[in-house]
Amino acid sequence: MLGYHGCARATADLAITGKASILESTKPYNWLGPGAYFWENDPHRALEFARWKASRDKNFVEPTVIGAVIDLGNCLDLVTQESLQMLKKAHASFVSTSGLEGLALPKNQNSRDGNEDRVLRYLDCAVITHLHELVLESNEPAYDTVRGMFTEGGDLYAGAGFREKTHVQIAVRNQSRITGVFIPRPMPV
Repeated sequence: MLGYHGCARATADLAITGKASILESTKPYNWLGPGAYFWENDPHRALEFARWKASRDKNFVEPTVIGAVIDLGNCLDLVTQESLQMLKKAHASFVSTSGLEGLALPKNQNSRDGNEDRVLRYLDCAVITHLHELVLESNEPAYDTVRGMFTEGGDLYAGAGFREKTHVQIAVRNQSRITGVFIPRPMPV
C-alpha cells in the first residue's frame, strides 16, 4: 500500500534519512485514533493538508509530502463489515464503561473555521482507542494499522453522490509496518 504524509520539510528530511520516524499523532480528535497518518494513494491531498497546516502554524515551514510503502499487517479496516461491527461493539462497551464511571461521552464536532464535516472526531477517536484497549485485554494481536474512508467537503458537482475531499486514511500504530519512505516526484500544481 502506498501512503502519503503531509509534513514540514525538516520532518520529511529526518524521516527520509532515517534520523526520525514519522510523527505519531495522539490528539484526542484524531479520526482513526493514535498513529502516524497517511493519505492512501493521494499525494495531492497530503500536500493540500500540509499547506493548510502551514497556513495555520508559523512554525510549520515548507509544506511537503513524503511517501511510504506500508504493509497494513493486522489492520482494523473500517471499510469492511467485520471491522465496522467490531467498532460498533466497542462503542457499546465504551458507552457502558463511561456510564459506570460517570463520564460524559465525547462528541464529534465541527471545527471553528466553519467546516461542517465534524472533523474534530473526539467520539470516534475515543471509541477506536477503547477498541485497542479491549484487544490488548483479550490477549489478541494488537492492530498494526487502522484504515478508514471519509466523505468530506461539499458536493463534487450539483446532485453528486461524491464529495470534494473524499479520501482514505491510514493510521499506522506499529511503525515497523512502514517498509520504506521516499520523496514523491514533483506534483503539478
